[in-house]
Amino acid sequence: MNNRFNRTSFLAGTAAFALSPAVARAQTALMPIHMAGAVNDDVTPMLVAIANGSLKRAGMDVTLDKATSGSAVSAGIVGGTYQLGKSSVAGLITAHAKGFPFVFVAPGGLYESKAPVTALMVRSDSAIKTGADLNGKTVAVSAIGDLYTLSLKGWVDQHGGDSTTLKLTEIPLSSVPAALEAGRIDAGCLEEPEVTEALESGKTRVLGHMFDSIAPRFMYTGWFATLDFATQNRPLLDRFRAAFHDAAVYSNAHHADTVAVSSQFTLIDPAIVAKGTRVTAATALDPKLIQPVIDASAKYKTIPAAFDARDMIDPALR
Repeated sequence: MNNRFNRTSFLAGTAAFALSPAVARAQTALMPIHMAGAVNDDVTPMLVAIANGSLKRAGMDVTLDKATSGSAVSAGIVGGTYQLGKSSVAGLITAHAKGFPFVFVAPGGLYESKAPVTALMVRSDSAIKTGADLNGKTVAVSAIGDLYTLSLKGWVDQHGGDSTTLKLTEIPLSSVPAALEAGRIDAGCLEEPEVTEALESGKTRVLGHMFDSIAPRFMYTGWFATLDFATQNRPLLDRFRAAFHDAAVYSNAHHADTVAVSSQFTLIDPAIVAKGTRVTAATALDPKLIQPVIDASAKYKTIPAAFDARDMIDPALR
């Protein structure tokens, strides 16, 4: 598998959106930026910004790697392999509580209960109907203590079950449908476009939307860097944010036009991507959209105590 996104001739429509003045005035010298993100639809605005050249005009020569998880991206940031990365907000909250100097530099995926992009899945013939039915059952999450774990526990508790009885197991999201079909797990968490792909098989169904237990609307992924990198590269990051903002606004308004670039990165059939619920990109780093995840992390003891979400945002934006 090719683990990098290479710029190709992209959809003509992406050239149509206007670039911010800060991007248009970018320096001609390009700074190499190596970044990574897990393979989900929430990376689409970054793909757009790369493909239409706006990041180059912002002064960045970007290489984007596919990562297996947010923790792998975080390790790469700490080790200096990557300068920027995309990760689950929950994972970065846990890292912040442990003293890792990460800060959000741009928003990522925005969860909205009216258009859910994640789901708790069971087999089509499963007898499981409620949260109570999951008591004592084996449920797959991508990593113990991650956002899927937090939201799953919250959903079970809110739907008559007892989350302390769950038998959690770590399985890559792409492997959840097969594990369900084989009976190795009773339920599992998935994200678009894998949700639609699993439903199309006819072998699985949606039990519920576990992210609803966090809040009706919150930021669930974000682009981050170390505090040192953010502090030392403020002009570059200002231009980056301007380009990324324009790409996010464009992506939200042109879901049909971004099917191809999302499919290329996720390796999901374009027809499946087009049919599924597309991710809405957050367009600003609003601490109110981060705080619900911090509060859930404290409730389920993945961090010692809640803190102010502003502490995790690039100081230039506070």
